[in-house]
Parts: sequence; C-alpha cells; structure tokens
Amino acid sequence: MTDEKEISGTCPVDRGLTRVGDRWSMLILRDVERGLTRYEQLRTSLGIAPNILSRRLAALAEAGLVEKRRYSQRPPRDEYLLTDAGRDFLPILMAIGAWGRKYNGAGALSRHLDIETGEVVRPVVVDANNGAPIGTRPLRLEYPD
Repeated sequence: MTDEKEISGTCPVDRGLTRVGDRWSMLILRDVERGLTRYEQLRTSLGIAPNILSRRLAALAEAGLVEKRRYSQRPPRDEYLLTDAGRDFLPILMAIGAWGRKYNGAGALSRHLDIETGEVVRPVVVDANNGAPIGTRPLRLEYPD
C-alpha cells in the first residue's frame, strides 16, 4: 500500500484520487461491481490493453479497493472482488455517472434501476448531519494546524 508520507498534501480529494487512480481504474471498479470479476471479462468489456489492465488491477489491489482471489489452481486463475473500500467508492461512481448524464448526456445511456421498485436511481450526495444536498449550502474548507 502507498505510504502515507508519499501522499501529498492535506487534501482528502488528492489522497483519494491517488488511491483510486484514473479513468481505467474507475471503469474497472464499475465492472467488478457489475459482476465482471475475471481478467478476461474485464479486458473484453473495457477493450483495454492487457498491460494497462494488469497494472490497474495491481494498483487497485495495493490501494485496498479490490482483493485478488485465486479461483483455479490449474491453470492458475484469479478473480477480483471489491473490498469494503471498493464498495464505499460505488456511490462516488454513481454520482460521477449522474453528473455525466446531466452535462454530457447526448445519445443512449445506461442507467441503474432499483431492483425492488424498478425506478431509475437518481444519486444525490448529501451531508449526513442534516440531509442537505452538497452544493446547496455555503461551505468553508478548514485546514489542519
């Protein structure tokens, strides 16, 4: 795992992005959540070069977002499963998706549906203290001493 001293600054956004990585890493997390847990499934779904996929999976495992688990000894084959940290990132992916749908939404787009109700999921990020949607109230950023 990355040493905390290597992570620059006091900004949790910077620290989070250092762990999550880039576009490919987020798309890998999305696909693993969808049940595509094996290397070849991910490579096919994403159309990603094998060397890039291998590096991203290793980085996500090192950052603690996915766990590599052997499912076959002969031949040796692994699958990748979300950890608690990976599952906790899913609402962030859904919020990014909602933003992309709103501001870059031309054409047909995938969407999440609630299994029980069939309703389209409309993610909103709220302050857990008061339920107010983030972006609707003024906030102040406080720096550590």
